Amino acid sequence: MKASAEPRRRIASRPNQLPAPLSSWAYFFDIDGTLVDIAPSPSEIVLERILHNLVLQLYDATGGALALISGRSISDVDSIFGDVHLPIAGQHGLERRSRTGKITRHEIMSEKLDFARTRLAEAIARHPNLLLEDKGLSLALHYRAAPALASFAHRTMRAIAAATGAEFALQSGKRVVELKPSGKDKGEAVREFMGEEPFHGRTPVFVGDDVTDEHGFVVVNAMGGHSIKVGGGPTAAGQRLTDVRAVRSWLERRIAE
Repeated sequence: MKASAEPRRRIASRPNQLPAPLSSWAYFFDIDGTLVDIAPSPSEIVLERILHNLVLQLYDATGGALALISGRSISDVDSIFGDVHLPIAGQHGLERRSRTGKITRHEIMSEKLDFARTRLAEAIARHPNLLLEDKGLSLALHYRAAPALASFAHRTMRAIAAATGAEFALQSGKRVVELKPSGKDKGEAVREFMGEEPFHGRTPVFVGDDVTDEHGFVVVNAMGGHSIKVGGGPTAAGQRLTDVRAVRSWLERRIAE
């Protein structure tokens, strides 16, 4: 199944059906809403030290078969995790750093992104509570501080996406809508990692909370792995954890057993 297909939605199973983490699996974690609570703006998130340590312990235990799959840029994620540069797919897979440290980036039509950047800045200039996040390869418009402007934000982004053409597509998330190059998503990022060592041949596990993670769930399901939705709502994931604290408790099960 292609990751770009519309994910099939179903209600996840009960949390107590979720097995304890095993060191023989390959792990893929979203960040915001999964490892950290969502904050009013992307720069305000806080990664608890205990959860940071649990992720690094799992990374060591798996021999490096753990990657972060985020809408954030690689440089942004590195600023959160400090000196430890984990394997990561940033900007929903537009850029990726392998276990060996090799970085690859999706080619974009920079002049069209420049056009979109200028148009978007002009369109939201009179709305200071809207936040434009320029990730380099994509543009995200956050309306968490102005939920009443949700319709305006989506309408504006649809108009700009139409003007840029088929090379770009929209990606909606939790009170954010993003303009990004077509052809890459979190599911494709998982496929790419699973074709490399030390991920290859392992059972994949994807943990995420947002609609942007659904493509990852679909790919992991097709590979016979464990897809884990954090929070409520319909999902393609097979299992569920209630919130960030439940993710931490689940990871602690590996340490305790």
